[in-house]
Amino acid sequence: MAGYTKEIRELVGSKPLILVGSTIIVMNDKKEILFQHRSDTKEWGLPGGAMEIGESLEQTADRELFEETGLKAKNFKFIDVLSGSNLYYKYPNGDEVYNVICVYLAEDTKGELAMNDGESLDLKYFSVNELPSQLDERAKIIIEKHFI
Repeated sequence: MAGYTKEIRELVGSKPLILVGSTIIVMNDKKEILFQHRSDTKEWGLPGGAMEIGESLEQTADRELFEETGLKAKNFKFIDVLSGSNLYYKYPNGDEVYNVICVYLAEDTKGELAMNDGESLDLKYFSVNELPSQLDERAKIIIEKHFI
């Protein structure tokens, strides 16, 4: 859990928070999408995370992409902003969030896949026709809306 979110959690406990963040779609040359097997939920999700104080949403995307995958993107193409009750999530530790997600497509990515922040068990590309079985609901919403 990052600095700002951690500080807020210390004040409010696991009560619901509205968290704004960025989710990043990374596609390889085969048009497969990069997924992260998350260590906290044991589900496959898309790279991304919560905005820190003073960041823009693109800066959040850039930071989270590198922290979670080791990749850097030349550019981030805006895709969508998602919010609402269907983006409610309760983490295994009891923390509750209502997500406001800005979705970006990472363009011209460089680097080697690396799990740098302890949030990943694995990083793997999947075809939209062969998605992992334990798919995070938020990732499912994004993929179904924009890629299926």
